[in-house]
Amino acid sequence: MSFQIDALDPARFADLFALPPEEQEARGIRRVLVSAKPGTPCRISLADAEIGETVLLLHYEHQPADTPFRASHAIFLRPGAAQARPAPGEVPQVFHTRLISVRAFDAGDMMIEADVVAGTDLGPAIEAAFADPAVAYLHLHYAKPGCFAATVRRAGAPHAAS
Repeated sequence: MSFQIDALDPARFADLFALPPEEQEARGIRRVLVSAKPGTPCRISLADAEIGETVLLLHYEHQPADTPFRASHAIFLRPGAAQARPAPGEVPQVFHTRLISVRAFDAGDMMIEADVVAGTDLGPAIEAAFADPAVAYLHLHYAKPGCFAATVRRAGAPHAAS
């Protein structure tokens, strides 16, 4: 079985990128100058931003389902970044150097499994989670800061809404 890691669609944030800095700040969005790499993972490009690059740090609801697991957290976005489109079964480099929380959800958006793995072990952990037919999709989080990283679906399944 294969899986597909989905990056966020930049079109969903186009209006935020176009706002003047003072309006971004009024909406709780922060412009951050990247000072270290790795350290600022973009959820659109699924890559770390470069030193000297300015990114947006904003609040994002990654689990909007009306369940006890409804959730949101801060994410980084690179203005102008192209949406990553990893191949089925591919784990982007941005995950390899981090501790990753893998959260499995059923079709009713209830969490039914969870694990924490080294990024180098992420592919096998995803495959193991999808071995359970009750798992509809996964959410990946960077475990130490706890930030949402990406949604994972079974290869061939429709793109997730988060």
